[in-house]
Amino acid sequence: MNVFNSRDEFFKSPFGAVRQETEITFSVALDSDDAKPFLSIQRETAEKQKLSMNLKGKENGKFIFTVSFVPQERGLYFYSFDLGKTDYGIYNSGKGIGIVAKSGDLFQLTVYDKNFSTPQQAKGKVFYQIFPDRFYEGRKKSKLSFIDRVYRPDKEGEPFFYPVEMPEGYLNKDYYGGDLKGITEKLDYLVELGVGYIYLNPIFEAHSNHRYNTADYMKIDPDLGTLEDFHILCNTAHEKGMKIILDGVFSHTGSDSIYFNKEGRYDSKGAFDHTDSPYRKWYDFSPRFPCGYRAWWGFDTLPEVNEKDPSYAEFICGKNGVIDYWLRQGADGFRLDVADELPDSFIDQIRVAVKAHGEDKLLVGEVWEDATNKWSYGKRRRYLLGTGLDTTMNYPFRVSILDFLTGGKGEDFCDEIFTICENYPKEALDVALNNLSTHDTPRAMTALCGENPYSTDRYWQSKRFLTAEKYIKAQKLIVCGYALLFAMPGLPCIYYGDEIGMQGYRDPFNRGYFTWWAMDEYILKNVKKIAEFRNSHDVFAEGRIHFVFATDECVVFTRFDRKLDREVLIAVNRGVKDITFEYSGKNYTVPAMYYLMENIK
Repeated sequence: MNVFNSRDEFFKSPFGAVRQETEITFSVALDSDDAKPFLSIQRETAEKQKLSMNLKGKENGKFIFTVSFVPQERGLYFYSFDLGKTDYGIYNSGKGIGIVAKSGDLFQLTVYDKNFSTPQQAKGKVFYQIFPDRFYEGRKKSKLSFIDRVYRPDKEGEPFFYPVEMPEGYLNKDYYGGDLKGITEKLDYLVELGVGYIYLNPIFEAHSNHRYNTADYMKIDPDLGTLEDFHILCNTAHEKGMKIILDGVFSHTGSDSIYFNKEGRYDSKGAFDHTDSPYRKWYDFSPRFPCGYRAWWGFDTLPEVNEKDPSYAEFICGKNGVIDYWLRQGADGFRLDVADELPDSFIDQIRVAVKAHGEDKLLVGEVWEDATNKWSYGKRRRYLLGTGLDTTMNYPFRVSILDFLTGGKGEDFCDEIFTICENYPKEALDVALNNLSTHDTPRAMTALCGENPYSTDRYWQSKRFLTAEKYIKAQKLIVCGYALLFAMPGLPCIYYGDEIGMQGYRDPFNRGYFTWWAMDEYILKNVKKIAEFRNSHDVFAEGRIHFVFATDECVVFTRFDRKLDREVLIAVNRGVKDITFEYSGKNYTVPAMYYLMENIK
């Protein structure tokens, strides 16, 4: 018997993160009944508390000491156990297992707001991410709305990436013509995939194909369509049972915008050269900055805004502000770009603005690490304590899945997944946005069987694809990846084109036009099959996860919901040989480089 295991409800109940004012019972198993152990627990920045533990009884030759603790304040708590008469205590040796030592790592306890809730209708759903310019061209074009944009009729062509190809240096200035009408025309395709939510990369007017350099928050980019096109997309999606999530880029604007207007494109009195501009207070101007103003990661085309300026916060979060306007136009929520660069207080304001339109509206933040304990800009962030985000893009799951499929051990995969499950509030975990790839990463096929691109330049990455042999392997591995992704707690998100085998290293090669003319039927068929299984079993909405066993090449787990009395079994075998195992009195075989999904009850 372990001395303590934070992931075992015998030792800590309830499991994982808890609401404030929840009674938690901690137990330790010791060799002697004359020990005087106590719980040493501290909310970050508060005073440490020491609570004596009482002898409860004896089990399996060990003396069990327990104590109850009721956290009154939300926040991040850290704890260990002191053994009283000695200099030793019980510390975290990893995987939640306690070890007796003189010092060591502490256990984490996340305590979130007692009233925290996330959209019930989102739980269990499948997401689909679309880079709007690259999905489907519904309204055929011969020219674009601005003369400095390059139209790409060659849909099979690789995105431009270097100045020699376009003498003017049109990186991110080439447009394939994808638009809102095109997305609307392909909604039935998404229905067949089992999609419940569509997450759109930015759609507001901006002078780059990625549109993360916003020019006007209140206008649809004209090459994507009109406000009427947006209404049609939202209404049609809603009729088909799907919701629309917009990308909110609120940490910076474009320099080429009505707000900054450095390039002089607009008639507005921009902040760049007008000290009396109504937008001047949004930005920080100083000679200490290389370009004369604070810019996002030093890019002079992306001037950073001061989110704490009352006029900017009102513009984004106030009545008739950006969030209010687009939710009234039919959107169902927002994804916040670079959420770790937004002040917590600003995110809180955004939440209020979003939830003013109903608790069913979803707020997701871009955070790449464990969002419960991340430090950003010198402080611990409180994204998921109940007053800010509903949830985050769950990149840690992506890393764990890809690591396992490319050679990592099954036991490590289980530990990494369970760590997030233990740390995250269940409300946030149930709607966490899980992915295998996004517009900011290499595509899943490439990540699984390609070479490491992170020490290479765009020239090396250009026109580089998997060999026929590696492609066949990637085909099988990405299907295994989707089996894991769709079975994990949270919401699986398909990056457009991954489900048909599209490849691509880093930006811009991961942003090619959707190859409607070349769709990998093996991958597509399996993704549909996996999505159908998920959508037909309500245990995936809020059920917990239990790992049955793991080997180097295989993981087996269940999703179960005691309230519903439901359980499903999932197994993924990345190895080259079939694996047979027994669960609940029945034998199962997982084929090599494939998956198994089985209803238990």
